[in-house]
Amino acid sequence: MSVLAYGPETSSSGSWREVFSRWFHPLQRKEEAQPRGWLFSTPPLAARSSARKGVGVANHPGTAAGRGRNYIAVAALVDTNIVVYRFDPRFPEKQEIATKLLRKGIERGDLFLSHQSIVEFVAAVTRPVHGGKPLLSPADAIREAEDLMNQFEVLFPDERLLMTALRGYAAYGLSWFDAHLWAYAEHFGLEILFSEDFQNGRIYGTVKVVNPFLAG
Repeated sequence: MSVLAYGPETSSSGSWREVFSRWFHPLQRKEEAQPRGWLFSTPPLAARSSARKGVGVANHPGTAAGRGRNYIAVAALVDTNIVVYRFDPRFPEKQEIATKLLRKGIERGDLFLSHQSIVEFVAAVTRPVHGGKPLLSPADAIREAEDLMNQFEVLFPDERLLMTALRGYAAYGLSWFDAHLWAYAEHFGLEILFSEDFQNGRIYGTVKVVNPFLAG
């Protein structure tokens, strides 16, 4: 039975930024040394088709037939911090927003998680907060990670995704972990990345960042 689906069960306190030190300071995009569009000139491998509530895979418009980058229509990627806030009682407003966002994503089947976020989630919620207790015990963290894998489509990296991450890291001045996370959305054609670690409203490649904790 998922804690996510049946109400809050948290074991301690502490913010996401305290339990997992993956800070991001948006930088201006570096000057492109290649012609516009060079960053994504190599189309990624076909995304895994999803049978979740009709969310499917289609060819990205504007690309050559047979070589089009695949995308999952009307779908979004959720950053690790959103999932961690679900279990962080020190920030009740963010906890409520994160819970609603994730629950709606389960109902609609239009939210996706990356393999990276599952790894980061377990590390974040089991790390002691200010020398005290972690947000979740190791056993609870494992159970919640398994529930997340059952409730959401989890996307896995391949060589082309890694190349996209490297190019995004160079082009946008992102931290390496942020560039790698963004690459999941770019590679699989997810139009939205829900996160508070990027510049809200900015478009990186074909992905728009939305901070769900900011009004409007």
